[in-house]
Amino acid sequence: MPLSHTPTAQVSAAATAARAPRHWLRAGWLMTASGWSANQYSSLLGAYRAHLGLTAATTTALFAVYVVGLIPGLLVGGPLADRHGRRRVAFTALGISALATCLLMAGPAAPALLWPGRFLTGVGAGTLLTAGSVWIKELSTPPYGTAPSPGAAARRSGLFLSAGFATGGLAASLIAQWAPHPMVLAYVPHLVLVAAAALSAGRAPETAPPRTPDTAAPEPAAPAYRTPFRRLVVPVAPWVFAAPAIAFAVLPGLVDTRLHGWQTVYAGIITAVTPGAGLLVAPLARRLSARHRLATAATGLLVTAVGLLIGALAVAHAQPAVALLAAALLGAGYGLCVAYGLTEVAALAPPHHLARLTARFWAVCYLGFCTPYAVTVLGGAFAPSTIFIGVAVMALLTLAALLRPGARSSA
Repeated sequence: MPLSHTPTAQVSAAATAARAPRHWLRAGWLMTASGWSANQYSSLLGAYRAHLGLTAATTTALFAVYVVGLIPGLLVGGPLADRHGRRRVAFTALGISALATCLLMAGPAAPALLWPGRFLTGVGAGTLLTAGSVWIKELSTPPYGTAPSPGAAARRSGLFLSAGFATGGLAASLIAQWAPHPMVLAYVPHLVLVAAAALSAGRAPETAPPRTPDTAAPEPAAPAYRTPFRRLVVPVAPWVFAAPAIAFAVLPGLVDTRLHGWQTVYAGIITAVTPGAGLLVAPLARRLSARHRLATAATGLLVTAVGLLIGALAVAHAQPAVALLAAALLGAGYGLCVAYGLTEVAALAPPHHLARLTARFWAVCYLGFCTPYAVTVLGGAFAPSTIFIGVAVMALLTLAALLRPGARSSA
């Protein structure tokens, strides 16, 4: 009888399979901490204006500073994770994220600290997104895990990220609504989560492939993945965060005029509903991906367009309940688009370039966070509902571009 069929070998293989999934679960909390840090400020925009007297322009600028720190964090984090390992870079980013939260907690006493706090929040989140996404993907596949496919493994980091997005904003808004010292205590849960994530991920192994002269060499001038990445991933990526950014940074302020005294809680509910819907569509994303390579992206863009049209209706009639439905659809579009993007990146990149291509994907995704500012600028010339309809048309045009024969030939 072959050795692999002996009872001892079977028990050993079963034990390994039982232990392996715990590695990606341990590291997954890092992504939850990243999502939490990104969204805890979003639901506090109104509270900052009410408690610290900050103007709308200042709170919006602080929102933008996050993106300014995020992009270099993404672009630098990928090559660093490929060069120095996923684990080391992820833990460094987690420390930066904790420092940023401490600076934000000091904001009520020294408002100038809000600026470096928001900037470092972006740096930490961007770097953690890159290193953490790749680490979880690699911990999910052999020899560390038993995910059924690389795509399924890649989507796991998006689920943990969505969980952080959903809970961070809601928790911060509830604390800001009812707790004393809201601009300080609202950030305490993130520090607790950071500590828990560090303890959990501390037992997860390093997964970066050993660097050899071949992998250490400069990237070829035209790697094989560049064209399909440009045609199939880049058009969809901005919609990953354009949809939720509109949901929790634009919609609440346009429909909450009747919610006297409850605006902060409503904003927190929006920030929970949006990524929460992204979590719920994960099974649908798996089924669509199994049917056709582009099905998940196509469905995500279509759902996003429908969400924007319902959002236009909610804004035109100032209906908070309808806006919640729109936010749920926008969140579902986010969940489908991010699942598609992470799956494609995992399929396209060789192991020694996975972190840097993941970084490029997230960098393009976060361009979508500029959408609220575009909506604000255009608001001086057009009605908000008209702007929402225009953005919906752009989503449909992106869908048409993705499905054109020239793009499909890359699939």
